[in-house]
Amino acid sequence: MFDRFYPGMSWAAHQAHWPHAQHSRFVQAGGIQWHVQMMGQGPCMLLLHGTGSGSFSWRGLLPTLAQHFTVVAPDLPGHAFSSRGAEGALSLPGMAEGLRALLLQLKLTPQVIVGHSAGAAIAAHMALHMESLSRSTLIGLNPAWLPLPGVASWLFGPAAKLAALNPLSAWATAKLAAKPGAVSEWLGRTGSLLDAQGLDLYTRVLSDSGHVHGVLSMMAAWRLKPLAARLHEIRNPVFMHIGEQDQTVPPALADQACGLLPQAQQHVQSGLGHLAHEQDPTGTSQFILGCC
Repeated sequence: MFDRFYPGMSWAAHQAHWPHAQHSRFVQAGGIQWHVQMMGQGPCMLLLHGTGSGSFSWRGLLPTLAQHFTVVAPDLPGHAFSSRGAEGALSLPGMAEGLRALLLQLKLTPQVIVGHSAGAAIAAHMALHMESLSRSTLIGLNPAWLPLPGVASWLFGPAAKLAALNPLSAWATAKLAAKPGAVSEWLGRTGSLLDAQGLDLYTRVLSDSGHVHGVLSMMAAWRLKPLAARLHEIRNPVFMHIGEQDQTVPPALADQACGLLPQAQQHVQSGLGHLAHEQDPTGTSQFILGCC
C-alpha cells in the first residue's frame, strides 16, 4: 500500500559508505528481496539485528567471526536494503518464515544463531518452530524475549500502528533524524555511545523514510506474549550477553528469562548499553566464540 511512498533505501546511493560492501549480495526468497552480507567458511552462523538497525550492526564482529564460521547477516524485512514483503512479513512469525525461506534458498542450516534485541526473539521463534534448528545454539545479546514494560510496550503496538498507518509519520521522523545531533541523542537513550562510523550509519538508515516506515510497521505488528508463553519449551543451548547500562531492554528481563530457561547462561558486561556489541565488538566476538 505504501510502497509508492517508501520505496526503500538505494544500494547505489550508499554502497560506497557501507562496511563490508564487497561481501553484500541480494537474494530473492519468500517474496522478499534480501540484502545479505556473507563472510567466512565452516559451520553456518546466522546474525539477526534488532529493530531499527541493519546488518551493518555486525560490522565490527564479522571479520573475527568469519575466521571460524560461514557468517550470514541479513537486513531484516523492511530494514535498510531488504524489501518489506507481503502483508504479515514484518510480524514475528512472518520474519521467522521469511528467514526460513532465505536459508532454504542459500542451502544453509545455522549451527549458531546470534540475535540482538528483537533479533533474539526471531531466533527463539525459529528454534521453537523449525525442527532443523532444534539443536542450534542460541545467543541473545540484550534479548527482547519478554514483553517490554511501560512506555516501550505502548510504542511496540498501538502507537506504532497509528504511526505506520500515517504516511507522513515516517517522512517526519526521517527529517528529524537528518538534523545534526538527533541520532546521537536517540542512541544515547539506549545507554550506548557509538563511534563516528556508527553514528553515520544509523543516521543514514534513520533519515531514510523507507527504512523508518519498515521499522514502524514492524513495531506495529510485533507481539511477544505468544513467544514468552512458550519460551520455557526451548531446549537449545542458550547464552545471554547483557549490557548492564541497557536503557531499552531492562537487564532484569534477562533474570526472568533465566527463570524460564534453566539451561541459559548469562554474562553481564558493565559500562555497556543496548548496543553493547557495537560498543565492544572485540569482547562480544570473544563471548560468542566462547559459547560455540
